Amino acid sequence: MVIIQMKGGLGNQLFQYALYRQLRSLGRNVKMDDATGFRDDMQRDPALLALGLMYERASQEEIIKITDSYMDLASRIRRKLTGRRTSRYDEKDGNFDPYVLKTEDAYLVGYWQSEKYFPDPEVRRQLKDEILAALSRCAAKDGGMEGEGQSGPGPTVSLHIRRGDYLAPGTVQTFGGICTDEYYEKAVRLILGKYPGARFIVFSNDREYAAHFCESKERIFGSGSFVPARGSGSGEGAGEDALTADAAQLYGMAQCDHHILANSSFSWWGAWLGTGMKIVPGRWLNNKNAEDIYTDDMLRIGADNL
Repeated sequence: MVIIQMKGGLGNQLFQYALYRQLRSLGRNVKMDDATGFRDDMQRDPALLALGLMYERASQEEIIKITDSYMDLASRIRRKLTGRRTSRYDEKDGNFDPYVLKTEDAYLVGYWQSEKYFPDPEVRRQLKDEILAALSRCAAKDGGMEGEGQSGPGPTVSLHIRRGDYLAPGTVQTFGGICTDEYYEKAVRLILGKYPGARFIVFSNDREYAAHFCESKERIFGSGSFVPARGSGSGEGAGEDALTADAAQLYGMAQCDHHILANSSFSWWGAWLGTGMKIVPGRWLNNKNAEDIYTDDMLRIGADNL
């Protein structure tokens, strides 16, 4: 049996679900543990079942067996003497690990942030259809598509700015300083070079900052070019209302014609579910190589790129 531990925000959970779907297509006996990864995370909840994305849940007995977590006295003494007989397998880094698609007995702990974990074209097609349908239902419940004023003569571009937890001590060292003003302005110029009438819908988990960003960029690029999206979805909230807002924003991002991403799994899925140009920062993380998060249709810009 393979059990995938679910953890993190909505974007991360979608990567774990995509791996689950791929393993099922390969004939694996695979289940999801949607409890363990959230016990010490008060900021996030398992979101997929609430969205209508179905999976088989691992029982507590199955999780204990595969991780050798028995608490009876004899098992604790045995572990002291001979070590734990666990099948737990932790993600080594941010890149694709072929073992994950080959194993038939593992408790998988990681984020698995690469399209290479679900290479089957049919799995990808089904994922897009199912996820978009689930997000659409949430968007309707939330009052419609995120992104006020998206209609217009030119194409729309989702522009995602991730703040909030990305600015917190311990996290900023990993994610901070990558999606700078210079990055966004370079990306905007690339879009406008091809689509002069493009309008940028700014999605962020910081509404106040998004409004300020739109005002500052309109002074550079022209009035009416930047519109803040409604809501404050981030892929990180807990509770039903937060999930609905997150899903509505993700759906709004996917509905745009082109995409400028932050180094966030949330905007990764917004772009992957959509079409058109997909502009990403040339570096995803500060402290590790994460080359395999990029897809072939992404245009990377940064110090070592454009």
